[in-house]
Amino acid sequence: MSVPASVHDLVQSHRVTAVIYAAAKLNLAEAIGDETKSVAELARLVSADEAALRRLLVGLTTIGLCRQADRDRFAMTELGRQLDETADPSFKDWVLFEGETLAQVWSGLVESVRSGKSAGDLRGDGDDRYAATSNAPEWTRLFNAAMVNLTRTIVPKIVVAHDFTVARVVMDVGGGTGELIGGLLQHNPHLEGIAFDLARCEAGAQAHFDRLGIAGRCRFVAGSFFEKVPGGADTILMKSILHNWKDDRCEVILRNCRDALPASGTLIVIERIMPELATTEPQDRSCAMSDLNMLRGPGGRERTEAEYRRLGVLAGFAFVGTCNIGSFNLVQFRKVGN
Repeated sequence: MSVPASVHDLVQSHRVTAVIYAAAKLNLAEAIGDETKSVAELARLVSADEAALRRLLVGLTTIGLCRQADRDRFAMTELGRQLDETADPSFKDWVLFEGETLAQVWSGLVESVRSGKSAGDLRGDGDDRYAATSNAPEWTRLFNAAMVNLTRTIVPKIVVAHDFTVARVVMDVGGGTGELIGGLLQHNPHLEGIAFDLARCEAGAQAHFDRLGIAGRCRFVAGSFFEKVPGGADTILMKSILHNWKDDRCEVILRNCRDALPASGTLIVIERIMPELATTEPQDRSCAMSDLNMLRGPGGRERTEAEYRRLGVLAGFAFVGTCNIGSFNLVQFRKVGN
């Protein structure tokens, strides 16, 4: 990629986040739809000041989310339609989560770099952000919806990257409201599935399985992967779980996964892979920014392939191989021993 000419250009990136968040919060993509509409009409539809809305639409045009047909008429671009909650793909829920939660958390990055501690550690919340937010239903809703946005885009890549024909029962550990396991079962009619996560995800997962018509072969099990992972599956999936935690906590999770699997059972870890030497390539930047998000947020980190291999081997797995699936990688392990 080309490097920006000035730090001045880079440091204003937070303004782009704010502009995109405002568009999502105002439901602009849904209001515009596939048409070209006047600012006056849009102002009525989204309950906004007409002059101020026009200024926002101009801003959205300069970053490629809108197209200006004439002075006071605008349309959404193909990219901008991703702000519509009904689009495929849609990243609206992720935008809302970024704007309402992550953007605020990142404001304290200096303190985390100085101390090596997450925002929760610095506040004295303890080392489990997910347990700490069990009484924050709005955070949980935003988080789960954002994860669905992200997971939905990579399910087809996972299906292509890994042969599930020899599997019988697949369990998604930390499976949230079931987006990943549900998509996997839709593509593999022979599979049975288990979503394992905290009890607060159960209602959303069961409703999702009902919508997909797979409730008869997919179930939700509530629990903590720090305590015990339930048995019954020959293949375990974990997407974006290990990067949330420090190595010692990852070892507990992985050993519990190993205990839950039969002999020669399969573990599939889906994570971003940190480069050994970072470049200005977009994928490296995305991974590095996610790593800093882990530093500031749950306190974990993104890891290199060698670091994931080491974690797996320490927990009693043999490394099988790694497959690139876009911005993520699929790292496969096999259980060693009984």
